[in-house]
Amino acid sequence: MKLTISEVLLQGIEKLKEAKIENADWDAWCLLEYVTGINRTIYFSDRERICKEEQIEQYQKLIERRMKHVPLQYLTGEQVFMGLPFLVNSHVLIPRQDTEVLVEEVRKNLKPGKKVLDMCTGSGCILLSLVHFCTPFLAVGADFSLEALKVAKKNEEMLYKGGFLKKGTKAVEWICTDMFEQIEEKFDCIVSNPPYIATTIIETLTEEVKEYEPFSALDGKEDGLFFYRILAKEAGNYLNSGGMLYLEIGSDQGEKVSALLKENGFLKVQVKKDLAGLDRICFGIWKGKEKKKGCIEHV
Repeated sequence: MKLTISEVLLQGIEKLKEAKIENADWDAWCLLEYVTGINRTIYFSDRERICKEEQIEQYQKLIERRMKHVPLQYLTGEQVFMGLPFLVNSHVLIPRQDTEVLVEEVRKNLKPGKKVLDMCTGSGCILLSLVHFCTPFLAVGADFSLEALKVAKKNEEMLYKGGFLKKGTKAVEWICTDMFEQIEEKFDCIVSNPPYIATTIIETLTEEVKEYEPFSALDGKEDGLFFYRILAKEAGNYLNSGGMLYLEIGSDQGEKVSALLKENGFLKVQVKKDLAGLDRICFGIWKGKEKKKGCIEHV
């Protein structure tokens, strides 16, 4: 079977459109780029090039999987977050642009040499982005899923090899733990994007999410607030006085999560919106017993 790269691409687009896949054109192109290694310049300058049979076969198999709503990122195994490449698979949530708002807010106030804990780290994209931009003295990523931590560790190794993490940066410590059970250090900053979707809502999500992304990373239990209650109640035990707790939240959870933080002793609690104008992060300062010199403050 002899097909040009343009013919292969058009067939992929048509199949994805028949399967009612959103952004069919983009997904078909990304899979072609992934399989063949061509870029847009090469494609438009040489679109009549004959595609190798093994590449056509691989491409068609990927298109068939995408037609079944397997997420594009799980097919290519990669997602860009904060301008950095991250490996992803079915054991971790796919990093989303909304979460970049969380990283940017932490980045404003986290100075080099501080201690950071990322609870429910998943792929490690939040913590490793902070290591890239802020170079903390101690960086700990915690998750109950050993498989997720394997992905996070691979991402750390890949970013080092790619030169995205500075030479001499201290290695990240990855801890398998059910929330704070195995955490012993105190930190200047705790950041978390915990599961926050109410169980009954998960069934209403797109097939890509509800069928393929890890249920445990989505499920915030009955009202979506299960993990926020734990974080609000226990985070202070692991924060230095004046340390910060930053949380990603659902768009309808701002008031409730703010109340939880205030009830548990956090001060200057704020909610900030994402680029779509929806509530996306909630953060506060741990009052502690006394303010220690050098702790980060929110301005």
